[in-house]
Amino acid sequence: MNLGRIVIPLIVVALVMLPLLFRQDVVEKRGDLRQIVIVSPHNEQIRYEFARAFEEWHANEHGEDVVVAWSTPGGTSEIRRMLRAQWEAALKEGDAVGGDADLMFGGGSYEFIQLSRPVTVEVGGEVRAASILEPLEFEPGYLKTIYGDTTKLAGVPIYSPDLAWYGAALSGFGIVYNRDLLADGSIPDPRVWEDLADPRLIGDVSLVSPLQSGSVTTAFEAILARLGWTDGWRILRRTAANARSFAPSAPMTPLLVSSGEAAAGICIDFYGRYQAQAMRASDLALSTRPEGAPDRIGYIDPPRQTVIDPDPIGLLRNAPEPELARRFIEFVLSRQGQSLWQFPLAEREKDGLGPTRFELRRMPIRRDMYDMLDRFVDQVDPYDIAEPVKYENSAFRTFIPVLFDAMAMRDPHLLAEAWESIISHPGYPDTHGIVTAADVDDPELKAMLEDFDAMPTVPGPDGTQYDLADPEVLQTVKKGWLRDGWKGQGLWPVEADPAQYMRRTLGEFFAERYRALLSRSGDQG
Repeated sequence: MNLGRIVIPLIVVALVMLPLLFRQDVVEKRGDLRQIVIVSPHNEQIRYEFARAFEEWHANEHGEDVVVAWSTPGGTSEIRRMLRAQWEAALKEGDAVGGDADLMFGGGSYEFIQLSRPVTVEVGGEVRAASILEPLEFEPGYLKTIYGDTTKLAGVPIYSPDLAWYGAALSGFGIVYNRDLLADGSIPDPRVWEDLADPRLIGDVSLVSPLQSGSVTTAFEAILARLGWTDGWRILRRTAANARSFAPSAPMTPLLVSSGEAAAGICIDFYGRYQAQAMRASDLALSTRPEGAPDRIGYIDPPRQTVIDPDPIGLLRNAPEPELARRFIEFVLSRQGQSLWQFPLAEREKDGLGPTRFELRRMPIRRDMYDMLDRFVDQVDPYDIAEPVKYENSAFRTFIPVLFDAMAMRDPHLLAEAWESIISHPGYPDTHGIVTAADVDDPELKAMLEDFDAMPTVPGPDGTQYDLADPEVLQTVKKGWLRDGWKGQGLWPVEADPAQYMRRTLGEFFAERYRALLSRSGDQG
């Protein structure tokens, strides 16, 4: 056994995981210095580089030492739920909202759009409302300096039209993979999303719940928006059936892949690239990789199958230090701040631009940074490669956590057992791609695949049934079930949360289909 192949990755992963295991909500204030508090899902490497650089920049530009303190309560979706709960509690009590932190930094555009909308409560017939983000105006000329003439990238705004948030970086989404584990199974490097549905990967894929991670939800949405509702869910369901586990947070997937706990997984681009780089540096330093061998860990943005999404920053309402908050945003959008995302460590010697300890491997959003593309670690210009999605439907994202939780996470062992029964069937084709009921002749296998890919119907008013296999009904069901449009129609118990009730009833549907599949094959336990 090659112990280096096992032990070295585990050591590197343990070192990277320490900040995750010991993360804290807010760093204690240092002395009497002014402090800016930033709520963020960003990893320790990003937090270190931006805190260090801003503190240094502020001392030089404004002649004042300040402190950056971070609040890191979880992923972006968890943070949004936490902030919303705080705002609702304050509004119900009649207290001022916010006041504990200054900025929200990091997460996708969807989450920031939600944060910019009013949180509304009703108390004694009085409606009270306040948004979590507070608009922050900059001169139009300043914004043009940062973003050029671009206001949208492939149809996605790169800053908020109402100035509630500003894109600070650009993110892609793709596949991180372990070449050694894939080679053990004679599996080639993945190139497209469908490769994660390869039956040979059963038990070897790492995924994260979209209920916990906004970046993973965006990756799933890219699959549906690029490949279509039907084909997208076929890929996602088979990928989920291949999962060894569902990690609790987005950074865990590349860590599990690099440690050898999983062969591949879905992640945001900079997590995958950073982990690949960390393992490469370890192998070079310790001579644990044969000369000329490809890197142990790889990452790919599936060509023409992913999306580019802004990673924003925004001012929280009633920020204690609004002046520092504005200055921090200005720094993040400056050339000095943007150079932290993509410049290698060695570049700092030239003109002071770039990070000091960690290469962050993210795409800058500032347009003129791409005039220095030759200085980037990853010489990719997202402004050149971004293109609109083929199947645009704003309801896709709403249904991702609902359907994925119901079909894959409520009973993952039953899903995996159903999938294993299919791929071990004597009539299953000798192929590594997607196989559907239409592709097979064996009547038993055909019925099993129909059960596996079945989508549920949900009730509407007056006995109407809506088939969730049809993307055209999603907006109607979203408004009725998930936005209280059908409240009081007797479709769910009065005391129930309709989204949770829907997930539970849909979970029962999927479990019933999987058990029917196993009954057909004789594998019912």
